[in-house]
Order: sequence, then C-alpha cells, then structure tokens
Amino acid sequence: MRPNLDRSHDAALQSWVLSANDPVGDFPIQNLPFGRFRLADDADWHIGVAIGDRVLDLRAAQLIDSDDMRQLMGQPLETRSRLRQSIVDGLCSGSPRQQLFQAALHAQAEVQLGLPCEIGDYTDFYTSIHHATTIGKQLRPENPLLPNYKWVPIGYHGRASSIVSSGTGFRRPNGQTKTLDQDAPSMGPCRRLDYELELALVIGRPNALGEPIPMMQAEEHVFGVSLFNDWSARDLQAWEYQPLGPFLSKNFASTLSPWVITLDALAPFREPFTRPDGDPSPLNYLVASANTAQGAINIELEVWLQTAQMQAVGYGGDRLSRSNYRDAYWTIAQLVAHHTVNGCNLRSGDLFGTGTLSGPNPKQGGSLMELSAGGKRPLALSNGETRTYLEDGDSVVLRAYCVREGFRRIGFGECRGTVLPAALI
Repeated sequence: MRPNLDRSHDAALQSWVLSANDPVGDFPIQNLPFGRFRLADDADWHIGVAIGDRVLDLRAAQLIDSDDMRQLMGQPLETRSRLRQSIVDGLCSGSPRQQLFQAALHAQAEVQLGLPCEIGDYTDFYTSIHHATTIGKQLRPENPLLPNYKWVPIGYHGRASSIVSSGTGFRRPNGQTKTLDQDAPSMGPCRRLDYELELALVIGRPNALGEPIPMMQAEEHVFGVSLFNDWSARDLQAWEYQPLGPFLSKNFASTLSPWVITLDALAPFREPFTRPDGDPSPLNYLVASANTAQGAINIELEVWLQTAQMQAVGYGGDRLSRSNYRDAYWTIAQLVAHHTVNGCNLRSGDLFGTGTLSGPNPKQGGSLMELSAGGKRPLALSNGETRTYLEDGDSVVLRAYCVREGFRRIGFGECRGTVLPAALI
C-alpha cells in the first residue's frame, strides 16, 4: 500500500541542478512533482517535473513518448515508480545523462504553468472533524456534528469545469441570498466570500464500472497530491444548501496548484492513523492494517492573505493559519475505497478534494468562517486592515511542505488566487 523508501529518498542525494540543493527549497531531487507547462511560443502543453527553480521536459529528456498526462497517470504504480527512478538517475550529481537532461530544462519563471492535467469528475469530501465541528457549532449549536460523520466519508460532487490553475483571478459570484429579516431573497454579489484550505487527490489508475477498489489497493489508484482552494460563497450557501447541498455557492471557481506531489515522494512522511479514544471503528471495508500503520501523512499547511494594499507596497502578505493533514479524520485510502464501494468507476484525471483542513486549535481554522467566527470577530492584519470575509483585490496563497529528521524537506509550491469584482447582471 505504501511506496517503499529507496535511494530517491536519501537526504544526502544531490543534483547537478544547483538550485535543487537549497535546503529550504520546495523542489529537491527527493521530490520531483509532476505538472504541465508550455513555452511562450508554443500552444501545446508539455509534461514536466519541478527540480529546483527549473522544470524538466520529460519528452525532450527521452523519458516518455507522449505529452498525454492522463495516459501517464493511468500507468500501473510500478511503471510510474520506474519513471521516477529514471528521472532521479538523470538529475543526480555525476549522471552520464546530464547533457541530455540539461537541454530539456527550462526556468520555471519563463514558462506558463497550468492545471497539472485535464480534470475529469470532481468530488469534494469533508475529512476534517475539527472543521466540521466548528462550522456545525455555528449552524447547529445543539447538534454540531451530525451522527453519520464518524461512520461515512461525507462528500458531494462538484463542478470540474470551473477548476482553474494557480495564479488565475476569478469573479466574485452573484447569487440569491436571504437574511432572517427579509421576507424574500435578493439577487446580487456575494458578500461573504471565503477560501477553503484543502488538498486535492489526483486519480491516476482507473477502475472498471461495478468493481470496487479495496483498501489495500486504493493508493495504487492515486497519482499524487496537490494544493487546492475551494472558494465558497457563505451567504449563498446558507440559503441554498438545504436539502441537496452546495450549488452556486461552490461551482463558480476552485483553484488547483500546478504540481502533483507523488505518493512515492511522500513516503518518508507517513505516520500511523489513529482515532480518538471512544470513537467508533470504521466499518470493515474501510479498515486495513497498512492504513492503520501509515495512513496519515505529515503535511504542514499554511494560508497567507495579500490584500490589494499589501500588493501595492510590495508586501507579500500575512500568514492567517497553519494546520496539518495528519489531523484529517479519513485517509486517502478510505476516500478511494468508499467512493468506489458502490461500483463507481474512477477515471484518470478525476479529482478528490479533502475538504477544509483545520486543526484542533481555533487559530488553525482553514477558512475565514472559522477564524472570524462567522464574521463576528474581524481579523486584524499587520497593516491595520481587518477582514471577516474576502474583499475584491485580495489574493489568497496556500503553501505546504513536509519535514522529518533524517530526510530532505519537500514542498508543494503555492496555490494562488485573486478575487475580482462581480460581473454586472
């Protein structure tokens, strides 16, 4: 179930790409995340891996013969792992393939990074019990956590067409809202726009319709993990979500980072998966010994906010919160097993959102709805501004990284989106 530790995880391994040897950089040779890029004079997308401040064109390096990312992701785990080893061999110091690989390198700053693949179906889960409880206390003080939460990996099907690449601005959504003192709803721009700190699981290997994926094979169907921001219109959501759940409050935009961190690269950062004492054990189809031993992943997550005023003076922004993916209530394998237990067929390029990843501390909320107590407690920013929800011109930046003694730090890059004014209706 878990990728084995091998030579590619050796902390002493160095690359002839010197920027990859920066100890605080996101993309050392031990990482090698996959993505797509294109050059200024080229309309076609190419498959690449990030190495230091460069991107390696895999086809130009004679490692693949097609730039079809879904085809690559759909390969068996063993094939993908062999490709990773070939990339490591070519990029490590002293490699006889340095000259060939050198000609296939491009500066990341000089290429356009896009979505890592064409997104198929999109399912958003609700894996943070801390987020679910905090939001539940605001909506249902007498019953904050619904009784199915500890038994079912809850999710809903979202809109894949509005998933955009990091750096893309999006318009504030319009929609219906209704306050308690209104007799009828009104139409207009969202006034309670929020972000959601999430990870995205990118599906690689498909399964056939009617064939569930068991827990012990679940991670073989996952290509990797990316940063994901599922923007949310909280006032639209409050009016529309009963009885069928999110609709216009969620389908206007979601932002995905350009790099997919493979489960091979994350192998050193696995941890035992446990539940609090007294919580029920999952049903048998959601249990596996390997998942108990190493189903959690230690990924540090951060949210940064750069307002328009901050950008105008060249200030990078304030960090609003930190949390960790190991606090999630459901694991990667459990999400895949549950999604397919009824026979649902996954396809290469499908995407699972983890749902907002909050920590147990109130300051670890993964959304403004949590940090501002539903808009009742404004956040004070370092430049004197305050926020309860997002304003036009605000940019939200998600970052993530993994650190463990004895291994190289690896990062996820950033996932950035900027709020633009609503369209006129």
